[in-house]
Amino acid sequence: MGKSKDIYYPSKKVVENATVKDYDKLYKKSVKDIEKFWAEEAKRLEWFKPWNKVLDDSEFPFYKWFVGGKTNIISNAIDRHLKTANRNKLAIIWEGEPGDIKTYSYHALAREVCEFANVLKAMGVRKGEVVTIYMPQIPEQVFAMLACAKIGAVHSVVYGGFSHEAIAERVNDAKSRVIITADGGYRRGKPTQLKEIVNKAMEIAPTLEICITVKRTGEDVYMENDRDYWYHELKSLPIAGHSCGTEEMDAEDPLFILYTSGSTGKPKGLVHTHGGYSVYTSATHRMVFDIKPEDRWWCAADPGWITGHSYLVYAPLINGATLFMYEGAPNHPYPDRWWRMIDKFGINILYTSPTAIRGLMRYGESWVTKHDLSSLRLLGSVGEPINPEAWKWYYRVVGQERCPIMDTWWQTETGGFVITPLPITPLKPGSATKPFFGHEIAVVDEDGNEVAPNEVGALVLKNPWPGMARTILNDPERYKDTYWKKFEEKRWYHAGDSAKKDEDGYFWIIGRSDDVIKVSGYRLGTAEIESAVVSHDAVTEAAAIPLPHELKGNAIHVYAILKEGVSPSKQLEKEVKDHVAQVMGPIAKPEEIVFVDSLPKTRSGKIMRRVLKARALGEDEGDLTTLDD
Repeated sequence: MGKSKDIYYPSKKVVENATVKDYDKLYKKSVKDIEKFWAEEAKRLEWFKPWNKVLDDSEFPFYKWFVGGKTNIISNAIDRHLKTANRNKLAIIWEGEPGDIKTYSYHALAREVCEFANVLKAMGVRKGEVVTIYMPQIPEQVFAMLACAKIGAVHSVVYGGFSHEAIAERVNDAKSRVIITADGGYRRGKPTQLKEIVNKAMEIAPTLEICITVKRTGEDVYMENDRDYWYHELKSLPIAGHSCGTEEMDAEDPLFILYTSGSTGKPKGLVHTHGGYSVYTSATHRMVFDIKPEDRWWCAADPGWITGHSYLVYAPLINGATLFMYEGAPNHPYPDRWWRMIDKFGINILYTSPTAIRGLMRYGESWVTKHDLSSLRLLGSVGEPINPEAWKWYYRVVGQERCPIMDTWWQTETGGFVITPLPITPLKPGSATKPFFGHEIAVVDEDGNEVAPNEVGALVLKNPWPGMARTILNDPERYKDTYWKKFEEKRWYHAGDSAKKDEDGYFWIIGRSDDVIKVSGYRLGTAEIESAVVSHDAVTEAAAIPLPHELKGNAIHVYAILKEGVSPSKQLEKEVKDHVAQVMGPIAKPEEIVFVDSLPKTRSGKIMRRVLKARALGEDEGDLTTLDD
């Protein structure tokens, strides 16, 4: 790969092997007729019955794709491979943190998924019912997701680091009757207590009737009769046969719900569908990462987040790749754990977050260079904008200056990549580069006028796309207000991120423009964090802001007002931090809590977090005309 003025050009070899050879030509074609473009992509997949209309935009913003089409994501992710040589190909290679290894061919994966599907059916799970999954990164987590999809149930995966309150909140919203978990998983050499957390959640989630538990760590856990079932015991019964039909679904039937933190109040359950999501994730994955039949693909995200759904589970399987999964921490027992596994399994593509890269950078280059990483062909980045320093280290040390970095911008709401390079794209460290096909994207001011090059504005997507979330579960009004209201007349999707576009048409994402904090690539709502702080007996009011952090990208800093008669202390700060970690999960633990007497507010009582942030960073506080005090 050549370099000039901080632009990195792909090598001749990369360009020759690329799936897409001419970005500009295909891009023009894709935006000129988006329906034709997406119909051609959809034809690569198998359908029980073809669609009669590609896009129905009559009920804006509730778009429908491939209307009238009948499909099931499983018929493309598993069933069609069983009719080809892929049936004997490895679908999954998995390594547990203690070092245990399991592999599954597409044929073996199909059997596992059928068994899990039959167990769910025996538990009375019906088409359209929401099943909650709270598990470590083990193969059964993937089997459970695929089994739900196969029988037409809707999965709601909750990240295994969340607290029992966070699980209960999501379960209560989705009215789940069945939850799937494990006794625990391994993290930094210790078993996590997942079943214990689920037991607590079940006490405050009245709709839950059944808990299916996978045995992973062998720790003692409390099991209640007629409520709790061991998966291995159910699997040994005649109910769990090796064959199970794939339910025929409408293209617009829900496939999964995934909760994402909003800037206000409770998490939003975003609904994704079988048809459009299958087409969009598989197309983006195939073109951006140039997926070849012999590829061993590693997306290091947990399936508890959208990246894990789209690019660890569904897209790689639809595209017939071999996916790699790892259960534990990147630096356990040593900081070369990842590089050792890439060497051992011959991984071709690594897709991970800037947080992970920065974390591993800390340990220096020698941990990386002592392993043979010559199998790597492409690298990827996801979750937040990658700072140029980390980009260059990733490119130079991990990719040995021959692997282009696909720095992708997208959201839970989009289902798949929206702004992204292709292997043939000249790269600028820190820029997500250009729009994916079918997308017309702009950076605009408050009134919807495009801003000048290199000026910061709001990111908007002008066209609908098949992978888009269809609504927020039980709250279509909130879906409209959150994403579409601001530029309703123009029918633009308002991403909620600020960005700039340079003179070459490259996009640079600045960050969230609303009150969402991204820590290690995970989105946490300031409202959720603040309510967790205030739920501590000593605190009466709080404001949370993100401040730059060398490893996490952002860290949470909290300003809190104490109740009358309570004195600030280091001990109290520690107590409140631990309390937040307990209420929301360790990911939300604040870096620092500063006890203050007052908070900057607008006259309508809204906390001006940007003022707190500017003060903390020693920057200009901007327009203070609405400040009350």
